[in-house]
Parts: sequence; C-alpha cells; structure tokens
Amino acid sequence: MAVTTDSVALNEWVPCGWLGQVPLGGQMDTVIFGQKISITRSDDDCYRVETLPEDGSSGRQLPVQTRYCCIFTTLGEAKRPLPEIAEFDEPDRRVTGCGSVGVNTSPYRLVENFLDMAHFSFIHTDILGAPDRTEVLAYKTEHRKDVDEIWAIDCTFYQPAASKASATGQMTQYVYRVMSPFSVMLYKNVHCDPTRNDAICVFIQPKGETECLAYMPMAIVDENSSTADLIDFQQSIFLQDRVILENQRPALLPLDPTYELPTRADASSIAYRRWLKAMNIKFGIYEKQAA
Repeated sequence: MAVTTDSVALNEWVPCGWLGQVPLGGQMDTVIFGQKISITRSDDDCYRVETLPEDGSSGRQLPVQTRYCCIFTTLGEAKRPLPEIAEFDEPDRRVTGCGSVGVNTSPYRLVENFLDMAHFSFIHTDILGAPDRTEVLAYKTEHRKDVDEIWAIDCTFYQPAASKASATGQMTQYVYRVMSPFSVMLYKNVHCDPTRNDAICVFIQPKGETECLAYMPMAIVDENSSTADLIDFQQSIFLQDRVILENQRPALLPLDPTYELPTRADASSIAYRRWLKAMNIKFGIYEKQAA
C-alpha cells in the first residue's frame, strides 16, 4: 500500500485509535493514508504518534490531539482545527465511544451514507425508517465559509425507533454537519426533551483509498439505557450499512456530476461533492479513464 502524496488529504486531522485502546506503557501499530504509524501511551497517560518507515529508519513524530474519545493525528500540516462540539462537554450527557467498524470503501462513501436519509426505510426498516413512509422531505444545505463546513438543515424523517431510548415512532429532526472530508456528525432531537439534541459522530481513519475504520463517538441524553445497549444499537445500524457500502461501484468516489445522477434527496451529497472538488482533493477520488 503506497503512501498518498495528496497534500490536501495529508493536512487533515484523522483518528488513529480510541482513548484507552493502547494500554498504559504499551504500543499499537496502525495505518493512515498508506503510512504505517505507531501509537505509544506512557505510564502517565500521554500519547505519542510516530511514522514507521518501511526501511526501518527512525520515524517522524506526528502531532496528537485527544478529543471525543479518540486519538487524532495528521501526516501533514493541519489547515483546520478539530471541530468544536459543545455537547461533549455537557456534564449530564452520556459520552460513549461506540467502537470502530472496518469498511472496504472510499472514506467519502462513508460520509455520504451517513448523510443519506433515503436509505433509512429500506436498509434500517422499522428502526430508522418505515416501508410505508419513504419520502425525504425537502431540506437546505449550506457551505459555512467561516468554518469551511457543509451543513444540511431542516431535515425531517419519520422513524419507528430513532434511538435506543425511543419507545414509539416520531418525526425526527436532523441537522447534519460535515466538518472535514473525513468527519461528519448529526444533531438529532432528543425524544424526551425537544429543547436538546443528541450529537452522533463518525470520524474516519482512511487506511488506504478503499480501506477505512469508522469511529463512532456520541454525546447523548439518555439516563436509562446501558452503555452496552447504546453501543449495540449504533453498531447494529452501522453493520447494516456496511453491506451496502462494500457493494457500491466504483468504491472510489466520482466527482463528475454526470457519473452518478442525483435526486432531490441527495442535496447534501451534491454539496459535499462540490466541496471536495473545490478543495482539489485526489485521495480516494475516482477519475474516469479516457476511452
């Protein structure tokens, strides 16, 4: 697996492990953008990330941030900070890392799947969607240039079981937020308190162009469900998605708007692809071959 030379991708923060995944005084090796790296955790609970060159020479120490239950690093020079997600700092929330799932596809396919409400009724039947209520109502997308993020607002969809805590169906209000090419989250109204939103994230570790780990931390309002039940609910949803994601072709993401024709329900995907194209990212992007 070759290390990418795409500076746009290399300059982004990406996760490389969970907090606590490496034991005190221990080490774990993994891969980002084709580059082998090591993560060490000192006895005083500090993390160090270094590259592992193939020739066995000394590696390069990389920047490290630990937030949202994850360890983040970058192989380049980060042009944007890690996003601020205030919900993770609210003391009454359940902040939980729901595990990481390996998926053999482009990281951008993962982001688009997370943004896609149209598949709820068909893939997550009787949980996030109902077979007789499939319409995706019109919503708005915004490029918030002050933070360089893509937002989808005024999203509404009927869900039979919107969360582990839900006992009945509801019209769920969503706000989607794409924070970088490799990170996306949603704000979803809390079933028992309409003044608050749950915050659910997907941070993607691109091991290669079509090999990823998806990390799922969340900060939710739920006093009753066990941590195991919360994790099981999120994992079961994501594992249903993985089957679809790994069968999409091409696995790389086309940015040519004529290659995969969108519908009205794909407004967030359209905005995301335009954003990726404008930043001239090449890693994980499908380039149509000349005849």
